[in-house]
Amino acid sequence: MLTYEDCLGMTDLTEEEIEAIAEHEHCHEMIALEVGNYLVHTPDGQPRIRKMILDDIAASEARGDAAHTAKLKLVLQHFCERYPEQGV
Repeated sequence: MLTYEDCLGMTDLTEEEIEAIAEHEHCHEMIALEVGNYLVHTPDGQPRIRKMILDDIAASEARGDAAHTAKLKLVLQHFCERYPEQGV
């Protein structure tokens, strides 16, 4: 039986990126892992993941959760370093 950690190790995303997708989609991390792994390998998927993280940042800022906002900004920075937008 595969564990969450096993599945995470087979993706091209970090645990924090998966958590951000789960937060955005209001789903369990295992589902977010599957969605994220699919999206990161599609032409329009990386910008969609970037948008999800940006949406999470906006929601966190609206709640006044500075610590979570800071964490999400680091997640976004790391994601953008690994997956820079084409043509930008």
